[in-house]
Amino acid sequence: MSGRRKRRRTGRIVGLCLLAVLFLALTGTAGWLLCFGKTGYEEKLAGHEDGPGFTAAENGKSAGGKSENGKPEDGPVTRPASIKLKTEDQAKAEDKGESEESVRPDEEKGRGDVTLLFAGDVYLSGHVLGAYDRAGGIKGILDEGIRREIEEADIFIANQEFPFTDRGTPAENKEFTFRIPTDRVSILSEMGIDLVTLANNHILDYGAEGLLDSLLVLDEAGISHVGAGKDLEQAKKAEIFEVGGKTIGFLGVSRVYMDGSWAAGRNHPGVFSTYDSRQAAAEIRAARENCDYLAVYVHWGVEKETAPKDYQRTMGREYIDAGADLVIGSHPHVLQEIEYYKGKPIVHSLGNFVFGSSIPETELLKVEITEGGVLLTEIPCVSSGGFTKMK
Repeated sequence: MSGRRKRRRTGRIVGLCLLAVLFLALTGTAGWLLCFGKTGYEEKLAGHEDGPGFTAAENGKSAGGKSENGKPEDGPVTRPASIKLKTEDQAKAEDKGESEESVRPDEEKGRGDVTLLFAGDVYLSGHVLGAYDRAGGIKGILDEGIRREIEEADIFIANQEFPFTDRGTPAENKEFTFRIPTDRVSILSEMGIDLVTLANNHILDYGAEGLLDSLLVLDEAGISHVGAGKDLEQAKKAEIFEVGGKTIGFLGVSRVYMDGSWAAGRNHPGVFSTYDSRQAAAEIRAARENCDYLAVYVHWGVEKETAPKDYQRTMGREYIDAGADLVIGSHPHVLQEIEYYKGKPIVHSLGNFVFGSSIPETELLKVEITEGGVLLTEIPCVSSGGFTKMK
């Protein structure tokens, strides 16, 4: 074989080798991009790092501090589309230093066995009632996308930040006192709300009469309630639902109210107080024995502050230690971060859901409970003039 033919053949071999290397590099890169685009990027968001074009300041939320094991807590996530957060197994694996691959949920399982949907503060203000009346129904308050999410959920939960009553005396020395006519409970039914927490700083705005009327009105409408009652026994009672072969429990507690008289007692109505968290922890432990999954809805924090107070972090972790699987916060009226503790989420505030206030940013939190674990999805929304819609 001549030297020229040999060099030509060698050149062809080298060329083929280079093409093969280039092909492998391109396919490998594409595979890596595909993997990162579908899972790695979602996991980056699930870890609450700021994605491209989004910063903590722009999101209006504070970054997390340090967790018990010294790792950074989950920072803020707010996106113009629904964002899937980590499952409990993924969060636990991160704490243990395990890889994400070993705990990635099976994407082919589809919709979970049980779907819970949580909303923040609800107040049927003049703006809300006006929007409802002008539209002649619920479409004046909630857009189609939100109504669809509610329809697909097994249980929809929110914080009722007012009493249903036509009587009572407004609380003294209180800047805002809320009261909604009893016949307007039909709006909550149209919204698809299955359960409300009454543990807040407005349910007694019109005294014991307002609270007791609310209990009666909700019962007649078939809407369950937690967090307040005719006495402490009722106020601290968990509501337990059986759905999809599972028992799902809910408790409501309040760390914010006017004075000690608002706390339910053995012989008088009020909210389930959690200034001393030991009693709440005891009820969480008791409820845990009767359900497969337990959510605690707590009224806490400071209005319009986007960063949770230290006591919120401490209290939320105490509730997880006592047996809660999920802690949902209300009262700040703005969004606050989600953090994970022992693989379980503490949602410090979901903001105003239907309120008619000037603080527009809010979200729904979808919780899918499957045989393979629990998956959280944030659904960002905006609210203006009494109307709430998906971003």
